[in-house]
Amino acid sequence: MSKASLFLVPTPIGNLGDMTIRGLEVLKSVDTILAEDTRTSGTLLKHYDISKPLQSFHIFNEHKALAGLIKRMMDGETMALISDAGTPGISDPGFLLVRECIQSGLKVDSLPGATALIPALVKSGFPTDRFVFEGFLPHKKGKQTTLKRLAEEDRTIIAYESPHRLVKTLEQMVEFFGADRRVSVSRELTKLYEETVTDSLTQVIAHFKSKEVKGEIVLVIDGKRE
Repeated sequence: MSKASLFLVPTPIGNLGDMTIRGLEVLKSVDTILAEDTRTSGTLLKHYDISKPLQSFHIFNEHKALAGLIKRMMDGETMALISDAGTPGISDPGFLLVRECIQSGLKVDSLPGATALIPALVKSGFPTDRFVFEGFLPHKKGKQTTLKRLAEEDRTIIAYESPHRLVKTLEQMVEFFGADRRVSVSRELTKLYEETVTDSLTQVIAHFKSKEVKGEIVLVIDGKRE
């Protein structure tokens, strides 16, 4: 096992079978597990019979908690950081803690594993050799500026969106990308009702307008073509 002080451990985005063997070994070996939501993570840990001290670490307390966590790791404690789903630090807390560890000379080990953006990208059928990840698009302020910029992007674009904003976001994209720009929307990846729809913006909007949209959403937009 690596002699890291902090391990970043990806957790399944839906299907519990996607947890890696190495990830389980790390969670069983560390002194403390930092979790975005201890209730959500508690279910995962119970499923795999892991009983380690859980500590809440999320966007609302990460600044306040940093100094204490760094001191504990400097004193020899080992920790694993997990988010509710996917890889810590990707649109989830983690960046600040990793930066502080590096600045303090603490070793950080990041395990490979589940993430939503890569499966959505590779199953879209759009070019995968060059792409840009935008995280969650702005809700209001700056959204039109962001879409106007992305409309000129020639790389494949990946973004996260919430189900209740999906149709409105796609309709706003039409204004800047054009109605014929191809988009792939993946919903509930790895779960029972997984769905991916790939077509022009017009057709994808029509599809999702006809139903109630639920679940986690990944948008993949084809880059601008000459």
